[in-house]
This record gives sequence, structure tokens and C-alpha cells, in this order.
Amino acid sequence: MMFALGAVAGTPVVSNVSAKQEPGTRYVDINYDLATSSGTPAYVTASASTNNGTNYTMALSTPAAQGAIGVNITAGVGKSIRWWPEQSDITNRLVSKAKVKITASDTGTAGDYLVVDLSAGSSASSYPVTTLSAVPAGGWSDEYKTTKLVFRRIPAGTFTMGSPADELGRYSNETQHQVTLTLPFYMGVFEVTQKQWERVMGAWPSYFNNASYRDSRPVEQVSYYQIRENPANSDDPAVNWPVNSAVNADSFMGRLRARTGKAFDLPTESQWEYAGRAGTTTALNSGKNLTATGSCPNMSEVGRYWYNGGSGYTQNGDTSVATAKVGSYLPNAWGLYDIHGNVWEWCLDWFPGYEGSYRVVRGGCWSYYADFCRVAVRSYGYPGGASSGVGFRVALPPGQ
Repeated sequence: MMFALGAVAGTPVVSNVSAKQEPGTRYVDINYDLATSSGTPAYVTASASTNNGTNYTMALSTPAAQGAIGVNITAGVGKSIRWWPEQSDITNRLVSKAKVKITASDTGTAGDYLVVDLSAGSSASSYPVTTLSAVPAGGWSDEYKTTKLVFRRIPAGTFTMGSPADELGRYSNETQHQVTLTLPFYMGVFEVTQKQWERVMGAWPSYFNNASYRDSRPVEQVSYYQIRENPANSDDPAVNWPVNSAVNADSFMGRLRARTGKAFDLPTESQWEYAGRAGTTTALNSGKNLTATGSCPNMSEVGRYWYNGGSGYTQNGDTSVATAKVGSYLPNAWGLYDIHGNVWEWCLDWFPGYEGSYRVVRGGCWSYYADFCRVAVRSYGYPGGASSGVGFRVALPPGQ
């Protein structure tokens, strides 16, 4: 089988793409050239189309795809990927109209990670901000989930927001459309935890409050108002995104901004999905789709939901039930954890059709089935409302 190839150019630039199935096997050898600005590494993704390039719904990911794919791919000619498609894909989907697309985004090196030290607590006058070029040896220790906030630099790029019509569990408000983010930004590696909230706000508001486990669990029972408008949980008329980007001085974001000098905020809905997908086009950011809308082994790999701990919840339980310790499941290709499940995450946007009443929440939570924890799922909450299923992660807008 021969594959016709489509290449995406930009900065970095992909060129001279070719692919061919090895005779007598399922292996597909993909080759391309990669040029980057100043020789910095790139983040490379690949996806396949079965309809001559109308859309690309099959994301190539490890372990089925090996070689020059993923993060930190250096510039050069003759970069290669070896792909082992499923037999069902070869026989049923990869036909004469198949194409493969290679996309590269600039991830940079220095400053890939931003760290805010909250250890001085809620009475501190400042929180030191430092950078890291890589994940620490041994991974993210508990300090990055409790007394420090860690952020990943997300490269600029274009992606398809929403879900394809044939995605299992899809809802009608997930219409696919192309979105371009023209500047890089930073996104929290983890959902904000109860200890991090306490370090900034001096309080423990969460429902799941067992003191032996609460520190590294996501904070919940916090409203949009408390996060960025008014800790008294009422509307602040001076704060009105997207008319302005102001926050109340005593809110979580207000205190974080004052003590770091950086304009931290919630992500927009498009930033959330772009960062959450990390180049994938599938229902899950692992490159996999659902096998069922309720209990699904693929969902169990990437997040806490009803069928892998949610159903047995008690307020005073440990992290094997209800909310999990952040970072307990597989991250996406950009190293972000808990995009699927654990807690819903507030976004800046008004929910379309309900402007002035409800803000967007994304990602699903511990008390939902698999279909409601897909990366494309969109829901909403009253900005003054607080729930044991809703928390947030912090973003840093472009230019900060």
C-alpha cells in the first residue's frame, strides 16, 4: 500500500514528506525533513486521513508510532517514523484515499517550565518565580503539587477544536472548527490542589477534606467568582472578561498576580482544549478513543472518573475514591495531567447561548461516565456556584 502525503508548513517547517508500507507487513515507514528557527527542538505530531485529506481523525501516537515523533525532535533531514497500525485499520480504513499529515510546533528549550514558589503562605508579600528547562530527575515531586505551582510552555499552533461526527459519546455542541493560537502561553501541569489554595488564600474550602490526603487532591467547592472576581462569592462589576482582563485584588488570581507580578488567569476554552489535546485528534489525549460510553479501559488510563474510583466516594475517604491525587494518571504529550476527569475545570469564557449567566467548564470529573470526560466535552456552571466536582488550573497568557 502506498500513502499519499500531506505536509503542514510553518515555523518549524516540515517538508519532503513520504511514506510507504513495508511489503508483506503492517509497518508504515514515514520520512520527512524538519527545519526550525535557531535549531531549537520541535514538537512533532502525525495523523492519518482515510478520505483523501478532508479530515485527519487517526492520531499516530506511541507505542504504535516510534521514532521522530513527540517532544524535543531536533531539526534535520531524513527524520523517520515507523508506524504499526492496527490490523482493523489496515483492512477497513487505510484505503487508497489515505493520507498522513505531519505537524511541527516550536516548543523551545530554556524556560519550558515556569515554577511559582508558594511555600511562604497566604501572608507572603511575594512568591518567587523561576524557570526549568526540563522535568526534574525523578519526575514532579509532591512539592510541585502542594507548595509550588508548575507550568508548561505551550507552543503556538493551529488545531481542530471539537469532535468528529462519529466520535463515540459525542454531544451536539462539539462542532469542529479550526482555531489558531498565534502566541505561546503557559498552562498549569496540574489542577490547583487544596494545599496550593491554602498557601494563597489561607483556607480549606473543599468537600473532600480528610487531612491525611487533602494536600495533593484538587481543590473543589471554589467558584469562578472566588477564583478571579470576588472571594465573598459575589459578582464584581469591575471584573468583566472578555471586556477587560481585570481580577479582584483579594481573589486567588488577584493575590497570585500581586505576589508574582505576572497576569495569571484561567485559560480560555480554546487554550484549554489546545493544551489538553497536545496534538491529538482522538477522544482521549492518549491518542485513543472510547470503547464504551460508561466504563472504558482507555479512560481509566488517563483520569479519575465514575468507574475507576468515583463511584465509591465518601467525604472522608482516601484518594482511591472520589478525587485522586493530581498526577496519578498518564499525562498528555505536553506533560499535562488530569485533563480527563478528576474535577471539571473553570475556563474564562461565557458559555455560548447563556452569556451573562454561565461560564464554561471543561474536562469532566470523578462523578461522571467516560463519555463526559472526553477532551471535547463542553459544559457550564453558574459563576457563583461551587461544587465538589469543579476546580481549576491556572494559565499565563501570551506575552507574560
